[in-house]
Amino acid sequence: MTTTNSILFKPSKIANTAINNRLAVAPMTRVSAESDGKVGPLMKGYYENYATGGFGLIITEGLYTDELHSQAYLNQPGIATSAQADSWKPIIAAVHLKGAVLIAQLMHGGALSQYNHLSKPSIAPSAVQPKGKQMPAYHGEGAYKLPQAMTEQDIEVAVQGFVDAALRAEKAGFAGVEIHGANGYLLDQFLTEYTNQREDSYGGSLANRLRIYQQILTAVRESVGEALIVGVRFSQKKVNDTQYVWAGGEEAAKSTFAMIKECGADYIHTTEPLLNNAAFGEGESLASLAKKYSGLPVIANGGVSDPQLATDVLESGQADFVALGKIALSNQDWPNTVKNSNSIKGFNYSMLAPLVDLENAQRFNKDELGAA
Repeated sequence: MTTTNSILFKPSKIANTAINNRLAVAPMTRVSAESDGKVGPLMKGYYENYATGGFGLIITEGLYTDELHSQAYLNQPGIATSAQADSWKPIIAAVHLKGAVLIAQLMHGGALSQYNHLSKPSIAPSAVQPKGKQMPAYHGEGAYKLPQAMTEQDIEVAVQGFVDAALRAEKAGFAGVEIHGANGYLLDQFLTEYTNQREDSYGGSLANRLRIYQQILTAVRESVGEALIVGVRFSQKKVNDTQYVWAGGEEAAKSTFAMIKECGADYIHTTEPLLNNAAFGEGESLASLAKKYSGLPVIANGGVSDPQLATDVLESGQADFVALGKIALSNQDWPNTVKNSNSIKGFNYSMLAPLVDLENAQRFNKDELGAA
């Protein structure tokens, strides 16, 4: 592959926002905020390094949306207050100064909440205990707590939390927001059959299970207007269930992605263990199905470290952007490295142990330099 004319470095757009290339940083929880949800001291350098390293698009880690039930992790950043939103302004300015576009991912933990500094119980579509165990690397321990089933008023409050968070993000200067509808968190709990046992208008049929996505996207779009990018993230797999596949197969994908376009979204972000694997055993990838049935720009995430794989996904039309996760942690300058034909450093899981926070990553990098 020659990098000079590579599709990886061709400019593109989402809505009316120009993006320098097709390379994005995937949202990755780093639990490095202050205890009150404001930006922590290491976060500015962390995000700025991606912009300096050549990424055209950066999506933040999930930011909790309200001061009730949305927080998922200890030291997770929030955008539930104006003070939290304002604490992002130096990061936004630094990233934009380097020519990158910064999008805030808006997240509600739902039943997967491992910590809430307001000590509220977790809530979910239904009172179903999540599979698996809490994640020690995110300060978790033991089984997930049994959540309380949400009332319709709880749902209305959660929807409004996303709307208010989007408005704060816009005011702070983010280029857009991404509604986190993936990975087993609250919205995905509505979508998933075994975590949604409701018998009202939010449960049962796929249309009902997607209702909260529809309400959030429609309300956010109406509130922020057309200037702010609004995207949504989908996955099949979850942080606590890596085997799950949508029961409805391609028909479910068709209905889901077509609905997302109708709600006024500007892009869809899919994440799978490997971004170009067949979504349902055979046939097209989830990213390709999102592109096929929505016609929107698609960001594909999952398993990319080799630039050739990223190139193949883009050239085949499966996606418009490729989002890098773990490999970006060890190569914050991955785009510039590839462009200059330099060697990509392999990912080392020691960067995430014992915690996934930036202090541990900084310590790992110092130890690695000392060993060299």
